[in-house]
Amino acid sequence: MKIPIMRGIMDRRILANFHVDAGVLSAVLPAPFRPKLIHGMGIAGICLIRLRQLRPRFVPRFLGLSSENAAHRIAVEWEQDGELREGVYIPRRDSSSRLNTVLGGRLFPGFHHHARFTTSEIDDFYSVLMESDDGETRLAVEGKVTAELPESSVFDSLEEASDFFERGSLGFSDTKKPGEYHGLELHTSNWKVQSLAVEKIESSFFDNRDLFPAGSADFDCALLMRQIDHEWQERPMLCCQEAGA
Repeated sequence: MKIPIMRGIMDRRILANFHVDAGVLSAVLPAPFRPKLIHGMGIAGICLIRLRQLRPRFVPRFLGLSSENAAHRIAVEWEQDGELREGVYIPRRDSSSRLNTVLGGRLFPGFHHHARFTTSEIDDFYSVLMESDDGETRLAVEGKVTAELPESSVFDSLEEASDFFERGSLGFSDTKKPGEYHGLELHTSNWKVQSLAVEKIESSFFDNRDLFPAGSADFDCALLMRQIDHEWQERPMLCCQEAGA
């Protein structure tokens, strides 16, 4: 079933990012993906996004849906049709919407796990807590808007970080068939990010020492986007056999 073009508003989007040892990150990724590097490091993280008025393009705005969502993402590149492509691989999606969990892979891309979200936004302070119903995923991000990235970030500037993530607009999620990935591309009408000075970050995924040995994944930076008009457009399925052709 072809997924219709989905339109809505990103009421709030936080990209909480870790810089990760390239070799460690390679072991986490399935074929055909490999880490996209910036200054020798891989980048992975969590997208925490509140969507409003999300609906197929032909549906009136007032019928759109609202939900809190979390997507674990890894910046990747791969060979396809003789060209080097870039985007993100998404190993897990969680949503506050029961509808997303039911329609994941049909009206929405990838499998969605239901989760409970607790959010707070006071002036420029943001707090997002999430725990999935299956107990597999827990996370917490708290911080406030600031002008600069952390000194420990691998990015040289906010502009470099913004460009890096804007180029990663094409995301791929697992399907029921191993080695086959569902593609979805983000288009924004007004891409703009701010830096978020993080005071607390916890992630059961990045704290998993079986995946990320101690010292291999460290917090890098967090970016905030607010009130962004956008569309999600389905892209052709990626199969690892075709990608390497």
